[in-house]
Amino acid sequence: MKEFSVPMALVDYIPVVLFLLAALVLIKDLKNRLKGAAGILFIVGAGLVFCAGFLKATYKLLYALHAGDFIWMSNQFFSNQAFGFLLAGIGLILAVLNPKGKTYAFLPTMALVGIMIVGLGAMDAGLCYVANKLKKRGALVCFIVSFFLCLGMGYLSSKSFDKASMNWIAQGVNCGGQLLLYIGVQMLHKAGLANY
Repeated sequence: MKEFSVPMALVDYIPVVLFLLAALVLIKDLKNRLKGAAGILFIVGAGLVFCAGFLKATYKLLYALHAGDFIWMSNQFFSNQAFGFLLAGIGLILAVLNPKGKTYAFLPTMALVGIMIVGLGAMDAGLCYVANKLKKRGALVCFIVSFFLCLGMGYLSSKSFDKASMNWIAQGVNCGGQLLLYIGVQMLHKAGLANY
């Protein structure tokens, strides 16, 4: 049995609230720099960190009040907080390296592209692993092709979208990649992904 008291649980909210207040001050003070990707990354990341801490403190409070042992509220903490700090940190670095919210320099943009490729690659690799285990070769092919189409979107995003033709090409590539992802996921669903 865990030794959580109500006062201990209430004190656990203090750093959560302090982090939220600090994040809100940063958002207000850096509003001219937290634009585009920097703002999205920082706000989403800070939001994840806050939610992770809030859920963990709420878990302790509910446990101390004998309302139940909602273990998922505790277990989510480290992964959500780690990912949240990563996103918030990248967003803040992009913001402070980007005077007056100007268009990002090549290096930060390439860093974001690298992060996107790693994340997308990890997601598709996990799906390919499951597809292989469930012997769904068609889904495996869908995920691989989808990955390369999404990489193509990264290339296309570096081009000018002033002409309608580029927008149509990008939308076609994006729709194809997401359609293949959806088809592959549906194949895994029908093959019993829920019971995997």
